[in-house]
Amino acid sequence: MMMAYGLFVFALDTASYRELQRRTSWRHAPQSRVGRRPARQFLGPAEDTITLTGTLLPHFTGGQQNLDYLREMANQGAAWPLIEGNGSYYGLFIIEGMNEGKSHHMRDGSAQKIEFDLSLQRIDEDSGNALGRLGNLTARALTGALA
Repeated sequence: MMMAYGLFVFALDTASYRELQRRTSWRHAPQSRVGRRPARQFLGPAEDTITLTGTLLPHFTGGQQNLDYLREMANQGAAWPLIEGNGSYYGLFIIEGMNEGKSHHMRDGSAQKIEFDLSLQRIDEDSGNALGRLGNLTARALTGALA
């Protein structure tokens, strides 16, 4: 297991990523001053974005159904915990966007290569009402919908 996002496990047989990029920023509000540069007041954390980039080879690794499962999670508008395979906890994240590109098509139109970028945005832990509900997603995961 490389990483888990809620019930979705990023691994070689689902959706392995080749790159993880993280951008974290903080808020510093300017206060204008006469004849000097503005003073800055620290207001706290701002955006914390993680982007996962990967390639699926459906004949050897996970396929389209894995990206569709992530879309279902995103359609809920809910946050899910993000935990790296080594146990590092990143926090609660929502799916902000996903890009997908298909190439090397077969006669039936199915792609032999699917590239994806998944953008995750961190939310505050106290946003409990935004936490994902397991419901149908649990049932699909347990019945092997990702296999």
